[in-house]
Amino acid sequence: MSAEDQDDNPPEGFTLSTSRGPYTTHNGPFYHRVTEDGFRHGVRVKSRHCNSRGITHGGMLMAFADGLLGTAVFRETKTIALTIRMNSDFLSSARPGEWLEGTARVTRATRSVAFCEAELFVGERPVLKATGVFKLMGRHKVPDGEPSAS
Repeated sequence: MSAEDQDDNPPEGFTLSTSRGPYTTHNGPFYHRVTEDGFRHGVRVKSRHCNSRGITHGGMLMAFADGLLGTAVFRETKTIALTIRMNSDFLSSARPGEWLEGTARVTRATRSVAFCEAELFVGERPVLKATGVFKLMGRHKVPDGEPSAS
């Protein structure tokens, strides 16, 4: 059975993410889990996520990390934000069938920008580290009482 045909089989506690935009939905399916100390997103790597060498494409890893960074910013600031800059360090690879997950956190936020960092891993193996700067779109702040994105 190919990695494309396998059940995603997410780890316990992960739920299918259903509120993603069209680009992210097309590249998933992605899963999420909220914990006491933050959140995690995950995806079962499929061959469609890979380059010609059979490892996860760098663009896929960066898009996944960008989503993590954006989620962290929204959860912290309750404001929709746009990526200004993102830097990525590729540390290892992920292969079809492996569970890739990640988390992110805001390190500093002002009224107009947020600084954050993310890490992706397979098990204990680090795959990518990223940092980002996001422009906070103040007119898109979520009113108090509405739930945060996971």
